[in-house]
Amino acid sequence: MTDILIRARNISKRFPGVLANDRVNLDIARGEIHAIVGENGAGKSTLMNIIYGLYEPTEGEIFFEGKPVKINSPLVAINLGIGMVHQHFMLLPSLTVAENIVLGMEPRKNGIFMDMKAAISEVEKLSETYGLVVDPNQRVETLSVGIQQRIEILKVLYKGVDVLILDEPTAVLTPQETDDLFQVIRNLVRDLGKTVIIITHKLQEVLAISHRVSVMRQGRMVGTLETKDADERILAEMMVGREVLFKQLHRERLPKREVLSTRDIRARDNRGLFALNGISFNLKAGEILGIAGVEGNGQTELVEVLTGLREMEGGTFTVNGVDAFNKSPREIRGMGIAHIPEDRLATGLSREATISENLLMGVQDREPYSIKGVHMDNRRIRDRSDRLIEEFDIRTPTADILAGNLSGGNMQKMIIAREFSFDTPILIVAQPTRGIDVGAIEFVHNQIIEKRNAGVAILLVSADLDEIFRLSDRILTLYEGRITGEFSSDEISKRDIGLYMTGKRIDSTERGAIHE
Repeated sequence: MTDILIRARNISKRFPGVLANDRVNLDIARGEIHAIVGENGAGKSTLMNIIYGLYEPTEGEIFFEGKPVKINSPLVAINLGIGMVHQHFMLLPSLTVAENIVLGMEPRKNGIFMDMKAAISEVEKLSETYGLVVDPNQRVETLSVGIQQRIEILKVLYKGVDVLILDEPTAVLTPQETDDLFQVIRNLVRDLGKTVIIITHKLQEVLAISHRVSVMRQGRMVGTLETKDADERILAEMMVGREVLFKQLHRERLPKREVLSTRDIRARDNRGLFALNGISFNLKAGEILGIAGVEGNGQTELVEVLTGLREMEGGTFTVNGVDAFNKSPREIRGMGIAHIPEDRLATGLSREATISENLLMGVQDREPYSIKGVHMDNRRIRDRSDRLIEEFDIRTPTADILAGNLSGGNMQKMIIAREFSFDTPILIVAQPTRGIDVGAIEFVHNQIIEKRNAGVAILLVSADLDEIFRLSDRILTLYEGRITGEFSSDEISKRDIGLYMTGKRIDSTERGAIHE
């Protein structure tokens, strides 16, 4: 790898109270797939945002094709040929595929009006050139997450870039969609000479797709390896500075008592369309029931119904035999349900509140933290915050900083710490490890299993099939608001369950090897 395209030298980035990057060096070779891995808060996203021009480094230099460059905006990066696809899609759902891709660089008719025919033609050519099949005329709101991922990549390629930075590109994809995306990435590099940088926490995918992998820890670059010389154990140890075991999780055998029941639940999404079309299942104490599905098939609405955040239009919902139909979130919590939401920023925390205040939410009006509902006992509140920060390894210099200053993974750990501390008999857990690193995943999984072994009933919604299979006692597949299958985790493979997640059913004799 002698043809170095991007060279970062002694890059440091300071935020208030945080040194996010500490004298980081990184070389990206032309025509390679380079993976960047590290714990939450390790600085990998900060470094990529510097290369893309979203941040300016406090210290250090970036060289592009051997020349020093100052990338102080994404426009500068794009002009150099560097584009970035963010983890959270930035598409406009009401627009068509073509309108989204050409947005900001629309072909014009007579220099004034958008030339829609030319836009569609350009997107068709782009789609054919890069092997990313899309229909330019479809509205984005009607498309699967996998197709939306393709559109995001085409948006960047339309700008003429040669370097693609992909942030957690497979976070919401099925195994089949991940395979398709990886083939596209390989084609971009092998056949078209593109360079791809992938930020990910899925080590199996790092080993499957990359040529080289760089590991960051606590803001510093630990090292770069040829992927052929690495394995999951080596990378995990480099990431967290210790051995990560991922031992077989010990499961207690418990008598199964039904604690939550739904029958024929129907509910609409934000567009007024039915998102849940007759959902029925039971949840038992001491079990983890996993919900597997491509995002946008009713998981969000199901969780919101069960936590009082969305109205049901039909069906029944009971908790320990007590009617919970359209109860408020406060009433639902009072019935013994805690909730880790899928969108930590929208519904999980307040970025403008301190870590201590976020950890207190839900018990702020209770003794011993509130005296007669009027006076706050600051010492007890601080003791609670310090205990949870230590117990859940939330990386922060103090409980008094704003939650918005935490990395995404540490935000997630803060929410998990708060919800687990309520000791409720039922936990509804949505995307518990999205965007967190391998060491934190190991910790969170162990915490979830401990709760299960203590008799807590857990409904687990996750787009990560490895997580679903590792944790669940039973698995339900969801497609277009309907349950398409029910399995124990040892009777179906991840690849086969991916078919049920897209609405297909297969005969039991056709199922592949277990846990392939």
